[in-house]
Amino acid sequence: MATSSAQTLARPDVAPAVRTHTPSSGPAASPKDEAFAGSRVLEVRGLGIEFRHRGRHVPVLNDISFDVYNADRFVLLGPSGCGKSTLLKAIGGFVEPAHGEISLDAQPVNGPGIDRMFVFQEFDQLAPWKTVLQNVMFPLRLARGMSRRDARERARETLEKVGLARFADAYPHTLSGGMKQRVAIARALAVRPRVLLMDEPFAALDALTRLRMQEELLRLWDDTHVMLLFVTHSIEEALIVGSRIVLLDGQPGRMRAELDAGDFEPGDVASPEFRHATARIHDLLFGEHETT
Repeated sequence: MATSSAQTLARPDVAPAVRTHTPSSGPAASPKDEAFAGSRVLEVRGLGIEFRHRGRHVPVLNDISFDVYNADRFVLLGPSGCGKSTLLKAIGGFVEPAHGEISLDAQPVNGPGIDRMFVFQEFDQLAPWKTVLQNVMFPLRLARGMSRRDARERARETLEKVGLARFADAYPHTLSGGMKQRVAIARALAVRPRVLLMDEPFAALDALTRLRMQEELLRLWDDTHVMLLFVTHSIEEALIVGSRIVLLDGQPGRMRAELDAGDFEPGDVASPEFRHATARIHDLLFGEHETT
């Protein structure tokens, strides 16, 4: 089995830089740690999560530790059942850890907050009785306490960014799945959260729409540089969306490796470098030995 480590997905002809990860002590220091120490935003230390089932405590995650930095595109990658969505919900404040701690800007996470906004994979996360504009305005009015005029102005600006300004008066049932997800992203970004949490947001889309949405997300990130935590079970999607990737595996879920993903774009999927990176992650998750 592959050992838990933090690595760089280098090109085939370049030896990867390897950083050893000791679960109980957190991520090891690295050049990135040194360069970005002043911009560390999210810290997860020794996290364990359990659910109660028929009077028994069932472990879901065990000894998870990592740091996320300002403007990271941080991906949690792993097979179904490894606890990645549960981990995201814990960071969002919706699941209480059994042990360990989560801190955001050096403050403990003890519950949900407007500084962390979610985008889910379901298409029904929008209020069907509200227009697109009203859906985006809703958290601005409720959580940010903005005036109707200011909320409307910011909502329109954000819809413009996701290319849906002309659908502001439409209702969700008239939109395609991809358009609904863009509205959900706009609603989250309009709040200007510290962290955008995305739980397999494109999983229910067809392959072509999913690719377009990945491109759109990268464009929005270039514009906002919001810190992104993204859950997926697709290796290819993790490499396209992420700048850093944590591999989770097992039941209970444990960290298998932490990777610097490189700088891939959707157009790189046929390149030798992308295929090499995909094969390397597949080997780390499912192979018997690490490749070099």
